[in-house]
Amino acid sequence: MSPTFPSSFSWVLPLGTDHNQQIPLPTADEEALLNASDVPDTLPILSLRNTVLFPGVVVPITLGRDSSLRLVKEAAENDRRVGVIAERPAHSDPSQPDALYEIGTVAEILKLVKMPDGSKSVILQGTRRFRVQEYVQTDPYFTARIEPIDEPSVEANDLDLEAHIRSIKELAVQIVQRAPNLPSEAAEAIQNIESPSFLVYFIASNLQEEVAGKQEILSTPSLVDQAELVLEQLQDELQVLELSEKIRTRVRSDMSEQQREYVLRQQLKAIQDELGETEDRSAVDELRQRAADKPLPDHARERLDKELERLDRSNPASPDYAVVRNYVDWILDLPWETYSDEQLDVQRAEAVLNEDHYGLDDVKERILEHLAVLKLKGDMKAPILCLHGPPGVGKTSLGQSIARAMGREFVRMSLGGVRDEAEIRGHRRTYVGALPGRILQGLKKVGTNNPVFMLDEVDKLDSGVRGDPSSALLEVLDPEQNHAFNDHYLELDYDLSRTFFIATANYAERIPAPLRDRMEMIELTGYTQQEKLQIAQKYLVPRQLEANGLTPENARITDEALRLLIDGYTRESGVRQLERTIGAVLRGVAKDIALETLTDATVDADDVPDHLGVRRFESDVAERTEVPGVATGLAWTQTGGEILFIEASLSRGTGRMIITGQLGEVMKESAQAALSYVKSRADDLGIPQDAFRYWDLHVHVPAGAVPKDGPSAGTALLSALVSAYTLRRVRHTVAMTGEITLRGLVLPVGGIKEKVLAARRAGIDHVLLPKKNEKDVADIQAEALEGLQVTYVERMDDVLDQVLEPEALADPETHFAVPDAEQVSALQPSDVEVAQ
Repeated sequence: MSPTFPSSFSWVLPLGTDHNQQIPLPTADEEALLNASDVPDTLPILSLRNTVLFPGVVVPITLGRDSSLRLVKEAAENDRRVGVIAERPAHSDPSQPDALYEIGTVAEILKLVKMPDGSKSVILQGTRRFRVQEYVQTDPYFTARIEPIDEPSVEANDLDLEAHIRSIKELAVQIVQRAPNLPSEAAEAIQNIESPSFLVYFIASNLQEEVAGKQEILSTPSLVDQAELVLEQLQDELQVLELSEKIRTRVRSDMSEQQREYVLRQQLKAIQDELGETEDRSAVDELRQRAADKPLPDHARERLDKELERLDRSNPASPDYAVVRNYVDWILDLPWETYSDEQLDVQRAEAVLNEDHYGLDDVKERILEHLAVLKLKGDMKAPILCLHGPPGVGKTSLGQSIARAMGREFVRMSLGGVRDEAEIRGHRRTYVGALPGRILQGLKKVGTNNPVFMLDEVDKLDSGVRGDPSSALLEVLDPEQNHAFNDHYLELDYDLSRTFFIATANYAERIPAPLRDRMEMIELTGYTQQEKLQIAQKYLVPRQLEANGLTPENARITDEALRLLIDGYTRESGVRQLERTIGAVLRGVAKDIALETLTDATVDADDVPDHLGVRRFESDVAERTEVPGVATGLAWTQTGGEILFIEASLSRGTGRMIITGQLGEVMKESAQAALSYVKSRADDLGIPQDAFRYWDLHVHVPAGAVPKDGPSAGTALLSALVSAYTLRRVRHTVAMTGEITLRGLVLPVGGIKEKVLAARRAGIDHVLLPKKNEKDVADIQAEALEGLQVTYVERMDDVLDQVLEPEALADPETHFAVPDAEQVSALQPSDVEVAQ
């Protein structure tokens, strides 16, 4: 059985028609009569769930079990007394006697009530306590043999008990005053209770306490101990009420603030409606909805909420409104936590790279290694790739292939000529027309936070009065910092760690050292003739056929024609100019087909001049002369390797040296060093000293309109000077490169692959390279070296032995003979002069 109302301090009976009827308080005589009343030896036992009945207390009980209803009916017809015992809460089977406590209360049935819903309730009043000796009946209800328990006597001057009773009354009154659901009359009723035992039982009956706690009070023999237990429970109850009151006060304050804001917003809305600003209000609501649907990091959402509140309070006609609105739009448009599904499949990436690009095996291998590391690590904290090499070798298209292989979006940003730091980091919002930097603009464009981001022409960044953009890139391209990239416009940390950055450059030396240090440098060298032919067949010709409205059925270009285009009409490391040349040929074919002079065409080598005119480049072998003083060098330019002719000529004079051909300081110094070496070895080389005293030396490098510099022409300069002074010709099938020293050593230089390919294109049979550059030749494909002899040298003596003909055209002693006295007096030897 369970009580009809489990509320704390239920002072008012809920079963009566008059809800203000107070619970009757027993007088001292009535309490004594209850304690002295006779109790039968055997009583029917009514078990209660979640309720403990105390002596003197009146409790209404709802009867739910059939056995309990039968018990109450039979008891009401007899002496109206039953034994009431509480059930143990943790027991699983309430039909067993051990499910009940041993101590209970004898109760008198005051009234049996039929409720409106058809259920039955009974009002019980406890009289005295008892202990169960044994159960004599379990069906249809419990019947037990009992032993009454006398209530402890109260001494007249028991100060300890009196102190407990006063404390109980004080705490109970405080609880009544604080509890929101208790009537104020309850405090007066408590003060009027004179019996200590009834006060203890009455308070214990109405406490919010578990059954075990109340049963402990009922089972305690001493009244002082009972009062102590009740006092402890009252203190706990008071602390709960005080905490609840604090919570209610705080909630009430919050609700008041919310109600105030609601009223103000309603008034503001009415004012905006009168001013015709409803559309602007709906725009703010739309932004709030977008913000709710947008995945954002916590710091960005906090800033966005502040800006939306500011926008909501701003007048749409004010200048700040547009600034804040633009800022909010940028936060919502950026892909903070939006990522595309990537595919780090190394085999698929290899297939894509091979499909899109021919050759570049070493470059592809390094890219695949990079992707494999990313797949195994599971994050993007790896060096940034930097593809550097001549124009037209496929740096940008490699970035696009990487994006396709990884299943990511691709975005390209050209940095050529950028000299404003704000292009990278953005402008402050205080400036008119301020925008984020081009990094965040590119991410907004692709709509994902993990694209392949290409920084094109990073070597062409320029610094000016507005800052150094290369310094701004340091944070972007540093895997340890770019997880918190801070744009001046947003002023929020933006995570770039999952963005795959790829930089491109033509000259790696022009990239600032701190920026270069943050990147993984991958060099792309020029293509061989065979590679260019394969690229043209597989990629360039099909692409230009489609671009010019042709098909493989009505237009074809033979391999011989392509070789002629490669050798005779283009000179480059890449294939960009070759593609343009193929497009020019196909446009001529398209014109003939459009004019219906042809239905289909096959362009052969003999047909190329009809479309492009005469051949632009001839073999450099035909340009060589058979006179002493001319050597063939190898040079590296922005467009790849080139052969370089060094010409040295001697004439009567005063021993001056004139240098022409727009040579840089380093190349002039190489000429000075070569002349000093020749003078120091004049006797060994068979050069008379009068050749340096009475003959002027003129060193010229053709293509004088083109600036030239670098130390790699040292061996060619020295060969040309020795050839001029010894009158021994340089073999016209030999080309060379290398830096020289005054001690006659040959030092390594760069651009070996491009230089070797240039020698092969020019028809050179023999190439001399520094010994320490032998490792660079190993990277060149064997087919590119076919028919080309490569000799490695360490000293200039080895170079001269390889390049000079053994026989001189004339005897140097006779050719450079000392002039007569009149000529000597007219000649005044002077220091070496350099013509500017």
